[in-house]
Amino acid sequence: MRIIINRVSTDPYFNLASEEYLLEHSSGDVFMLWQNGKSVIIGKNQNAWAEVNTDFAESAGIKVVRRLTGGGAVFHDPGNVNFTFITDADDATGIDFARFASPIIRALAKLGVTAALDGRNDIIADGCKISGNAQCVYRRADGTRRLMHHGTLLYDADMSSMAGVLRPHDDKLRSKGIKSVRSRVGNIRAIGSLEQDCSGFIEHLSRFACEEYGANAAGFTEAETAGIAQLAREKYSTWEWNFGRSPEYGETKRERFPFGTVEVSYTLRDGRIAECSVKGDFFGTEDVSAVTSALIGVRLERGDVLAALASANVGAAISGAEPDAIALLICGETAKS
Repeated sequence: MRIIINRVSTDPYFNLASEEYLLEHSSGDVFMLWQNGKSVIIGKNQNAWAEVNTDFAESAGIKVVRRLTGGGAVFHDPGNVNFTFITDADDATGIDFARFASPIIRALAKLGVTAALDGRNDIIADGCKISGNAQCVYRRADGTRRLMHHGTLLYDADMSSMAGVLRPHDDKLRSKGIKSVRSRVGNIRAIGSLEQDCSGFIEHLSRFACEEYGANAAGFTEAETAGIAQLAREKYSTWEWNFGRSPEYGETKRERFPFGTVEVSYTLRDGRIAECSVKGDFFGTEDVSAVTSALIGVRLERGDVLAALASANVGAAISGAEPDAIALLICGETAKS
């Protein structure tokens, strides 16, 4: 077993890239511990806009990153510790969460925290979810397969940020993506009345892994660090990966302005507006079809939407409207419906 303690980076783009890089290039069994800065990590089959309050994320500096595994959206911050197992998948017959959750549960028991695998993929303690887990089988360029299991460990996470950024407006969406299931969550530190901080918790997990697997812990090699950084730049930090891969969904936004009520309905495919309609009790000197036509094919990013609205002279179609107000309606979380 190779044990990696990732102290190089808390950047979620780098850290999610590190998993794919190790899947493609490592051999043998791997166990890795890592931490992200504030971020939302969405499942590979999820819709970013359905899961994340993007306005809150942007204002709070919370990054949104898509991972390789399925499952629901999870919040990461420096109070959360993540673990990853990678092994050969040639003998894998299906998803097996207990195999990889068991050593984590034993490590928690050594701290006096009684935990158990619950349902499909959660670890619970004291009736609270403290860990969400996910798995995937990865086919490498040479045709061989590797299995990855990873999970979160809520040790001392900021629950207020978690509540704010994980989007509560699921009833407004007509999404074909896989939605998260919200659970009651708790921090391990509070549940166990533990004095050690998150760094101490990582050291405990590192010592446990070294004893469990009879190996020493180390970091990435220089070559690995460079390769991971390149993958982060080219894939994990891109809009195309994190938002453009979102499944099709539709949404309606409505708001009352001084110049009238505006209702915008749109359908997104691959993160771009594929269908759009604008309705309301507003007045205008031009037909609103010019606005809807300009929005087709545009990414659901405020800057892109703003540019499209400005080019379509939205103020003529919706008398009194400024492009930035309508862009905020379309892209923001403050609209009323």
